[in-house]
Amino acid sequence: MKGTRIASVSGIRGWVGDGLDPAAALEYAAAYASQCGPGPIVVSHDGRITAPVFEAAVTAGVAGTGREVWKVGATATPTVGVLVRERGAAGGVQISASHNPPEYNGLKFFQPAGMVLSPDAGRLVLDRWKRKDFAWAPFDGLGRIRTLDEPDEIHLARVLAVVDVDAIRARRFAVALDACHGAGGRLGRTLLDRLGCRAIILGGEPDGRYDHTPEPTEKNLAEFARIVPAVGAAVGFAQDPDADRLALIDERGRYIGEELTLALAALRRLEQRRGAVVLNLSTSMTTEALARDRGCLTVRTPVGEIHVVEAMRSADAVIGGEGNGGVIDPRVGLVRDSFVGMALTLDLLASGPASKPLSAWVDELPRFAMVKDQYPLPPGLGPDAIAGLWDRIAAAHSTAEIDRRDGLRLTWADRWVHVRASNTEPIVRVIAEAGAAGDARSLADDVGRRVTAGEGRP
Repeated sequence: MKGTRIASVSGIRGWVGDGLDPAAALEYAAAYASQCGPGPIVVSHDGRITAPVFEAAVTAGVAGTGREVWKVGATATPTVGVLVRERGAAGGVQISASHNPPEYNGLKFFQPAGMVLSPDAGRLVLDRWKRKDFAWAPFDGLGRIRTLDEPDEIHLARVLAVVDVDAIRARRFAVALDACHGAGGRLGRTLLDRLGCRAIILGGEPDGRYDHTPEPTEKNLAEFARIVPAVGAAVGFAQDPDADRLALIDERGRYIGEELTLALAALRRLEQRRGAVVLNLSTSMTTEALARDRGCLTVRTPVGEIHVVEAMRSADAVIGGEGNGGVIDPRVGLVRDSFVGMALTLDLLASGPASKPLSAWVDELPRFAMVKDQYPLPPGLGPDAIAGLWDRIAAAHSTAEIDRRDGLRLTWADRWVHVRASNTEPIVRVIAEAGAAGDARSLADDVGRRVTAGEGRP
């Protein structure tokens, strides 16, 4: 994937020095700032080693349009969303490539409500960037640059307010946190301390010197999974570099994963209050089953947290999120939030008997088998060719319920498969889920074969 740069309605991301450079970041930030309303713009970054250079470029791009810049340094993506909303900023820029390897970086933009840009707003930024239409300020109109102290405080208070702090503190949980040398270590440490936990922190410094490939998958967390039981932790939390995703390890060292992070958080939230739950099309049926068993509505949306958030606001949902470990609790913020996931998981553990470990809670969940595959997107494959491929896959599975809002989702009573082109990487993702592992594997393989054989050609 070297040499790739993807500019889309979701922002920009690429390989630094061979696809993405500071000049592109400066101009993209300027395009965004040029269409923001009045007010300052928050600029943040995760812990990547390229962060200082890109922070300087983004700051110059924003201030160059006459906008005041509030720098917050290495700060988690959900914290940026809270800051933008609660401090009345005009927007925010997070410099991060999320779970991608260290060679990558990128930009993510926020709207004043504290959530990421809508596709329409992102499309306007992309179009302005392509046209080089920047609202540069004159020499005496450049924006002021200042640093905000203690950027985590509002976010921390919001998270603590949604759980029973006293109950968690009484249990004095030992907790292992792999912050992946990203932006989540600082607030993660503070949160666990305020919850009375004995915290064992790995990768707490935001220096980008990853101990493993940063995406919190089972393979990448194999060493961490051995550490969790070795230190006597009740749970292991693993963040991605910008701390909007969370994977879990139980007290025995079993990888619980990202899909069930949302399920456990929803289990606790629905014990607090019944209400609608919002999930994207690629998220496990586990959370949907929990909601259904409690008489709660489940709303499905296209992939992308903005789609989930907009549906949550429309349905007055009590919780929502994506199966990549992204929990969204509207009481705290409108961004995927690993800290909310951590707090609600600990709150769930504290709500039961001390003899009931995380593994027991997980084993009681409705369980399904899921397969996640990905395939290279053939170069030059346009939207029409991709749509034709989806048509042929749908025609080959005529008994399924068809959803074309985001790629193609085929649903039966006991299984489903979702195939879509990624917005941030040149790949096609195929995700399937069923009651039995063999059925999920067979369904994913069938669709995968059609993707690789068809390549969008009739």
